[in-house]
Amino acid sequence: MPLRLYLSLLALPLLLCFGHAQAMSPEMHYRQVTVDGVNIAYREIGDVKAPAVLLLHGVPSSSRMYDGLMRQLGDRFHLIAPDYPGFGNSDAPSPDQFVYTFNHLALLMEHFTDTVGLKRYSLFMQDYGAPVGMRLAMSRPQAVTSMVFQNGNVYAEGLGPMWESRKPYWADRRRYEAEFQAAHLSLAVTRQRHVGSDPNVSAYNPDLWQDEVAFLNRPGEGAIQMELVYDYRNNLKAYPQWQSWLREHQLPTLVIWGKYDPNFLIPGAEAFKLDLPSARIYILDGGHFVMDTRLDETATLTRQFLIKQ
Repeated sequence: MPLRLYLSLLALPLLLCFGHAQAMSPEMHYRQVTVDGVNIAYREIGDVKAPAVLLLHGVPSSSRMYDGLMRQLGDRFHLIAPDYPGFGNSDAPSPDQFVYTFNHLALLMEHFTDTVGLKRYSLFMQDYGAPVGMRLAMSRPQAVTSMVFQNGNVYAEGLGPMWESRKPYWADRRRYEAEFQAAHLSLAVTRQRHVGSDPNVSAYNPDLWQDEVAFLNRPGEGAIQMELVYDYRNNLKAYPQWQSWLREHQLPTLVIWGKYDPNFLIPGAEAFKLDLPSARIYILDGGHFVMDTRLDETATLTRQFLIKQ
């Protein structure tokens, strides 16, 4: 047998395996679209004919936090994750040009779904994603088929001690804003948001918070962040309304919670059972951004949940 043919035959199984893996791994697309005059960046993966999932990120993250999860689920679902205005690769107009409230972010995300053609979808919400997503669901109840909350709090039971420190700022913004902004943009607070009380600190990639600190300290970003931190007080006031909506609609719901999150405590996850007795609740050995260290577990739980819908 000629040597060239022999080597080709030896390589054939590897080529077939590689080709199969490539076929099973859909391509991630990084797109942009204009919504209400604002350029919105978003990630998209999967067949547009597959069941859709809209992923709403937390703070100070962006759609980047979902990259790994989307790649794991893109073979079965159509996933879209936008960056809010002021986050990630979306436009960041100054607060005198754009109203940074959760009401406005939710309205813009609603118009975003219209622009990209999402009519029915599951909602995956982390941190800030919960107040944005709850407003979106209440505005478009016919569009939302199921909900996933990943340390996305909507119950007073879930509020950790950190929230007490925000009350003086909410009561007297002018007096406390400079001090609060300096802390919010700092490396120490940004790192703590990820690691929390997790004893396994070495499991966390420090690039996570280093990149976020660089983002938080770009020109004008501090003012944007403070607008949303100040407006967050209205999310707490809305908790009873959101809970009533959940109780009335009884959507299939998955709750995934990192137990080392000092800001949103485990009772906030367990409280979903008060209004959604059929909710599936999983407490994982991770932090606020549980996919930092428990991506595979999160992907498996999410896949199993979405397939059943």
